[in-house]
Amino acid sequence: MPGTWGSLAALPVAWVIHHQTGSLGLAAAALVIAAVGVWCSSVYIRRSGDEDPGPVVIDEVAGQWLTLVVAPPEILYYAIGFALFRLFDIVKPWPVSWADRKVKGGLGVMLDDILAAAYAGAVLYGIRITLDAGMGAG
Repeated sequence: MPGTWGSLAALPVAWVIHHQTGSLGLAAAALVIAAVGVWCSSVYIRRSGDEDPGPVVIDEVAGQWLTLVVAPPEILYYAIGFALFRLFDIVKPWPVSWADRKVKGGLGVMLDDILAAAYAGAVLYGIRITLDAGMGAG
């Protein structure tokens, strides 16, 4: 459940970043958060001894933001992006499942969410193309 709340909390911040800086700015912010997340997660794991710390949700923030890079900042696309990211983060298709099982430490905490975001972003982009074509936006 912390992952869902972390992803949900990431949405309004993504919205603001996206409106202020565009998709490139959101992508840059996601990459910065991902790098900070590797470091922070490593510190948390070292101190707690917990290899998959539930309280750490910075991975969800990075993943959610990366998913939304391909979407316009519109509520429909943000809702679809949220649902897709949660789906791929929970279902964990390969290589998300591989990263979740095999990659340890702070990188492991972050990598499975980044890979889930790649799946979610690809599907979201396909949905965007389809919806835009259906609405005549080309």
